[in-house]
Formats: sequence, C-alpha cells, structure tokens
Amino acid sequence: MMRRSSEPRGDGITGFPFDAPREGSWRLSLPCTAAEARALAEDVSVLALLDEPPVLMTSEPDPAHPDIWRLDAYFEGAPDAALVAMIQALVPSAAGATPEIEHIGEQDWVTLSQAGLPPIRAGRFHVHTPANAGESIPADAVAFTIEAGRAFGTGHHETTTGCLMTIDLMKRAGLRFTDIADLGTGTGLLAFAAQACWPRARIIASDIDPVAVAVAAENAAANGVRTGRGPRRIELVTAAGLAHPRLRARAPYDLILANILAGPLIELAPVLAGALRPGGSLILAGLLDTQAGRVAAAYRRQHMRLAATLMRGTWPTLRLVRRR
Repeated sequence: MMRRSSEPRGDGITGFPFDAPREGSWRLSLPCTAAEARALAEDVSVLALLDEPPVLMTSEPDPAHPDIWRLDAYFEGAPDAALVAMIQALVPSAAGATPEIEHIGEQDWVTLSQAGLPPIRAGRFHVHTPANAGESIPADAVAFTIEAGRAFGTGHHETTTGCLMTIDLMKRAGLRFTDIADLGTGTGLLAFAAQACWPRARIIASDIDPVAVAVAAENAAANGVRTGRGPRRIELVTAAGLAHPRLRARAPYDLILANILAGPLIELAPVLAGALRPGGSLILAGLLDTQAGRVAAAYRRQHMRLAATLMRGTWPTLRLVRRR
C-alpha cells in the first residue's frame, strides 16, 4: 500500500512519505487515461535530457474501466518537485491529482517496473516473466520465460510483438530459412522465436550493448536454448549493425531481423540489403507509422520490395524481400 501524507514537504510535494530516506529507489504513481498511456509508449523524448531518466510503466488496473489507467515512474533517488511536475505534465488528466510517492528501498527499479507485466500471446508464442511463470500456458503455444529489466524485448512492446507475429505468419505461410541474423537482439527473444520455427537454421544474434548480449545468454540458458557455434545453437556477439567479423563471415542471410530505430535502419539500408540473398526477407521494426514510408523508401533504393506490413497500434513491422 502506498503511503500518503497531506502534509507538504519542504519543496511543496504532497503525498511524499517524508520520513523516508532520500536515497534508494522511489516510485511515483498518477492516474491517466488510455490515450495518455498510448502517447507515453510512443514518445517520452522530454525525459531523454535527464541525467538519470525514470523508467515509466503504464497499466490498466481494472479492465471493467478501460479508460482509467495508471502511470508509475521509477527513480533512483527521491524525485524533487521539478521532476514530479515534469512527470505530472506528461498526463494532463492528472493535473489536479495528488501524486502517490513511495520509497521502495534498494531495488533494481528497471526490473521492478516490469515485474508485474502480464503474459502476452503473439501468434504461436507465449511470453512471460518469471513472476508469472506458474500460470497456465496454452497447449498450442511456444512458451518463453524472459526476465524483465536490463534489456529491451520482453515481448510487451508493440515492436517486439509485431516481430513475433510476423515470424509466426512467415512460418504459417510455409517460408523456410537456413541462415538468420537478429540485429539488436536485446533479450534474445526474436532469435529464440526464429529457432523455434526453423530449428535447423544457423542463427547469429547481436547487440551493440554488451549487457544485452549477457542478458540474452542468461535468457537462452533459462529457456533451454543452446548458444555458441554449431548446429541448433545461437551464436551471440556484441556489434553495431553488421560490424563484426562473424556477422560478415556468415553472410549472406536469407532472413535478417532488425528491431532497432528508424534512423539507424535507414542508415543501414545498403549494408542490410547487401547481406541478404536474392529472395531473402528482412523484418524491420522499432519505427512509428509516420516513419514507415521513409524506411521503406530507403530499402526500395536497394532493390527490395515491401512484401507485408503488420500494424500494432502506431508501430508497424515491415517485411521486405530482396528482388531476385
């Protein structure tokens, strides 16, 4: 239960548990609308200027009231009045609400913010965190346990879900792949999903962040996925784009997955298209619907055609094919 106080703190914040220490992790909670929750999922660039930006999580506390949502912001250290005001400004509907602020001690607040994420179903894939690993899994599902926290790709963001659904649709369509690369792998989830669909394929997964590569290795072990070189294994490397000897040596690929951002995807167009075999598929995500046209145009200039677009809210997943 969050503690409230009607007595204002010295900096004017009400609802602050003012007898708590300032260090450690803190959570600020505010009501918000469904529309505001969607907007926060798309753009919180104002927070990018902060030295230690908070982690934001939106949730729907009661499905019977679909427009009443909740925003939780997690901080390392107690937020001051200016930071509380900045978060409150992100949800205009909460302008008159009293923020609930709780000291949650020395905890991994990135993981904590995602610990309550519900399982998701994307095509044949069922993805859950260890916190809900005991819940029933559909008999027809391919299940993965993905630890929330240190890397992107728990399956809950629309970009990751869109990629999972696209992988599922390609498998259902009878497409076969033998050489696969997952660029910007994050948690490793997309590489795991590709291996589940095409177990005989050679798969390599990379990320620019060595922490993400370590997380992917941990998640692989938790899901019984073997890593390293060799058949039925996923090779993990730290690299930006295809800038790694192993990534270049294993080209050309017949499937490349890249859930990154629109800017890097446009910049990498010549490199990614050049690493594909004729007839190979490229799955692109991490872009907004307003950016899809520019991304697709960059790849059309590289002799690729847009074969399919899957929309999840305002987040498209593009499947492009290299012309033969």
